[in-house]
This record gives sequence, structure tokens and C-alpha cells, in this order.
Amino acid sequence: MNMIKIFVITLFLISFSSVSSAFSSENQHEDTATAWIIDRSHSAINFTINHFFTPVNGNFDDYAAEVFFDPDNLPGSSIDVTIPVESINTRNQRRDNHLRSEDFFHVARWANIRFVSNTIEQTGNNQFIAKGELTIRDITREFELPFELLGVMDHPMRENVTVAGIVSNAQLLRTDFGVGVGDWAATAVVGDRVNIQINLELTTNR
Repeated sequence: MNMIKIFVITLFLISFSSVSSAFSSENQHEDTATAWIIDRSHSAINFTINHFFTPVNGNFDDYAAEVFFDPDNLPGSSIDVTIPVESINTRNQRRDNHLRSEDFFHVARWANIRFVSNTIEQTGNNQFIAKGELTIRDITREFELPFELLGVMDHPMRENVTVAGIVSNAQLLRTDFGVGVGDWAATAVVGDRVNIQINLELTTNR
């Protein structure tokens, strides 16, 4: 009889554990904000930095991102962006190769730029800020990425698809991340302040 009781209790505990695990997974899924896919053909990661006095424009042709975002579920929202530095493009091959070299990004050793948010907060009407960590080369610093939700609507040409637009403008100092060593650490020729503009068109299935 004791063995039967032990067997019944064991089955009950296994059953309860399975249900509890499933409930936990379901809640975890529910707690995560909407997953969005970047429409690469209508998105861009751009930057501007001065050469002497004149702004020079560039962008990164390649990037990957996981975007979970819902204004009504900011605790479940997050952004994780990885940018291969090899994809830098300033429309000048010689300059791009120099930027990839040990003098600047040292791509052979540190291939990616990465930003991972810790929190996303609302700062105004459709205005938000993602606070997290930005890693460039071997340096990781706290970084704030403000962005604006431009709008959300049903996609007029794709059934059961929602489209959204986001734009972000931010700044950083390249010397904070060791981008530019030796003679290139000076900012007289290549400026220190980098202006960043991110334009994202996002889609999700309903």
C-alpha cells in the first residue's frame, strides 16, 4: 500500500511540474512584446562625422536586429542590434579600408558593433528611449538610444501584416570607444562627435 501511495504521489508531482512548466512558458511568451522584422529595403543605419570642418556621410550596409516592442508593454520590449563593421560604407574604398584597419575599428580583431537594451522608457508622445550597453572594439559603455514611433498601420498591400516606422537620432564620441589610435586619436582632422540616424520600417504578422 505504501508503494502504491508513493507511486500516486510521484505521478501527481510529475503532472504538477509539467503543468507548472507549461504555464511558466506561456506567461513568458505573453510577457514578451510584439516581435518585429526589419524591412531592409526601407531601412538604414547612417552616420555623419566631420573631416576638418566638413561633415562626411556614411552607413553600414549590413546589420541584424531583434526588436520586441509594444508601447503598452515596455517591460517586455527590447532591442538587440549587431552591426558588422566590415560593411561600413562612406563611398570611398580607400577610406573604408582605413576605417577597417588597426588605426580605427580593427575589424580583424573586433568584427562587430553591438547595442543591447536593458530597459525602454517612454519620454513623451510617441517618444521613447532605449537604455542599454553599446560595445565598439573592446569597450562597452552605457548608452541611451532615443527614438520616435512614427506610426503603426495595417499594411495596404500585405494581408494580415502590420507596418510601423521608427526613427532614431543619437550621438557618441568615437574616442570614448578607442576608435582612432596613435595619430588618429587626435580630433583635428577626423572629428570626435559622430551623429547617428537610424530609420527602420518594421513589419509583424497579425
